[in-house]
Amino acid sequence: MTVLKGMTWSHPRGYDPMAACSAIWKDKTGVTVEWDKRSLQDFESFPVEELAKAYDLIVIDHPHVGQITAENCLTPLDVPGRETEREALAKGSVGKSYPSYNWQGRQWAFPIDAASPVQAYRPDALARPLERWGEVLDLARQGKVLQSLRPPHSLMVFFTLAANLGHPCAVTGPGDLIDQATGERVFGMMRELFSLLDPACLSMDPIAVSEKMAEENSPYVCAPLIYGYVSYATDGFRQHRLAFSDMPMTGNAGLLGSALGGTGIAVSAFSKAKDAAVDFAYWVASGDVQRDPYAAAGGQPGHAEAWEDGTVNAATHGFYRDTRKTLEGAWVRPRHDGYMGFQQAASDRINLALQSGDTDTRLVSDLNELFRGSFR
Repeated sequence: MTVLKGMTWSHPRGYDPMAACSAIWKDKTGVTVEWDKRSLQDFESFPVEELAKAYDLIVIDHPHVGQITAENCLTPLDVPGRETEREALAKGSVGKSYPSYNWQGRQWAFPIDAASPVQAYRPDALARPLERWGEVLDLARQGKVLQSLRPPHSLMVFFTLAANLGHPCAVTGPGDLIDQATGERVFGMMRELFSLLDPACLSMDPIAVSEKMAEENSPYVCAPLIYGYVSYATDGFRQHRLAFSDMPMTGNAGLLGSALGGTGIAVSAFSKAKDAAVDFAYWVASGDVQRDPYAAAGGQPGHAEAWEDGTVNAATHGFYRDTRKTLEGAWVRPRHDGYMGFQQAASDRINLALQSGDTDTRLVSDLNELFRGSFR
């Protein structure tokens, strides 16, 4: 009997759908898939090569693909004879989720989860979602706003604001990340918001923010740019339900520029059962599975069939329908070998500047130097 080992991330959204779908797969094929899980922080930073040596299937995020290619630790999924299946997966991409895992002409993962910074709010305490950045600041002055700024999320806010202003950061090198004037404007916006927030936001990821907002008697009613977590949109998950909507806009470019996140399913190059692992990856990423058992088990699908499904939206109070425009306009981060180190260093540098009162000029100069260095 074939037994595959998989690694995902430790949250009901990350683990539960993989476990549920694997049970169905075992009934269909006799192949067992056993899942381990790691913290969100590890998920965003742990070396994929180490995981690939221990697991057959790995849930990854797309900025790893340049590093993965250099380390030769994953198996490309664009195998001959399955072109029709891949065309269906590409057609079902939410925004740029599917192409975000394509690097140097090969497909290294299939999207199984789609996300980007959107707006979370308490529908029992806020009459409607905020539409403009000025409204965010007004609400923050009342002490009612949280924002995840734990690395790498501070950098994701920087990316999102820059792109929504119509000046997205560079994704290729070896030049600067952003022009000095735009970078200073973006960081100035971040600094102004941070001055109105609880400093604890610097240590909060989207899960921590969502948990705090969902508490009984929480004073916080809005998180303006937070990776959406569908679990919190369902009845009974926490004491209070959160609603999700498109992000508040800063410029006149519309709902463009939210920093694409989500996850993809990848197969280890070291697996001794590659064909079985590839079969599972194709199956779990497919529209039928994503729309039905994956979503029903609390997953946040990466396939458009689920995002457009009436039953899936009804169960989540319109989570997918109400954030879809933001996802369709999302911006794909840099993915070169060297980016992951930059992501951590740049996030740390932003947070240091928020706390220390560094000048906007110095912060942007340092970010540009870090970005150029990531290509060396």
